[in-house]
Amino acid sequence: MKSVAVVGASGAVGQVMIRLLEERNFPASSIKFLASERSAGKSLTFGGKEYPIQPLSPGAFEGVDIVLSSTPASISREYSPIAAKAGAVVVDNSSAFRMDPDVPLVVPEVNPHDVAKHKGIIANPNCSTIQMVVALKPLHDAFRIRRVIVSTYQAVSGAGQKGIHELQAQTAALVSGNTPPAPSKFAHSIAFNCIPQIDDFLPSGYTKEEMKMVNETRKIMGDDSIDVCPTCVRVPVANSHSESILIETEKPITVEAAREIWASAPGLIIVDDNANKLYPLPSSASNRDEVFVGRIRQDLHRPNALLFWCVSDNLRKGAATNAVQIAEELVKLAPASV
Repeated sequence: MKSVAVVGASGAVGQVMIRLLEERNFPASSIKFLASERSAGKSLTFGGKEYPIQPLSPGAFEGVDIVLSSTPASISREYSPIAAKAGAVVVDNSSAFRMDPDVPLVVPEVNPHDVAKHKGIIANPNCSTIQMVVALKPLHDAFRIRRVIVSTYQAVSGAGQKGIHELQAQTAALVSGNTPPAPSKFAHSIAFNCIPQIDDFLPSGYTKEEMKMVNETRKIMGDDSIDVCPTCVRVPVANSHSESILIETEKPITVEAAREIWASAPGLIIVDDNANKLYPLPSSASNRDEVFVGRIRQDLHRPNALLFWCVSDNLRKGAATNAVQIAEELVKLAPASV
């Protein structure tokens, strides 16, 4: 049994983490909820009991074994090392430590062995990266992926509660024939629109979100030679990210071979029945922990290339579920490692 603290407990991901700890019967001997001063004093329910939200402070981690943290990177850079120094292992959902060579970046279906390499902090990858590598890893093991061309269609929940509220408010206004409120969370109005920008642009012309997919994929897969070519797009969908993916492999790959491998892959479900119009949808992936693949087809001209569609709930598998799964891996380790 482990003492657990959830940091950012009042946020969209934090609330899902709490729900998942209950759903998955995580062996928590005690639990505390931490957040900013704005949320302090409010309460959350866990296991049928009410718990007050405590303000995040350096002393809040005393006696805590595992910290599940979902805060802005700036907050994590300040408090995650404090929690680790206090003796906890932090599973951090921000971008603060993902590319730190001393911090494991983990997707349990892909590289669970890296959990044991932690030095007090384990990084939870970006949502769009997580679902993609769950689908890529089994194929990489069998056919050696050399190149990935991916276009993402990312839900507004990836931008937190403010992103969800912005879509709702703008949509309601437009449907009613009124002028929608000006965008504040996104660069442009998101209602009935697609925005080919997530996060800031870099001098290369790529966004920070796109480069996360490039760098994180290589680190998680343990192969810096994989060429990842991403375009990340925000779409007016409430929840669950979708991705159109083309992979090029060293060895020839077929639809049949991919299906056979994916059929036994952990955390992955094939939904691919064109005759009955069955393929992964954001609406059906929401509130699920799996990654769904479909629209599987061969490249028209190259035997070493395959295309598919990939969907997953970004708040669950793309964030909270992956973090809780990492915590479950920690519990499996010897007590001295946690």
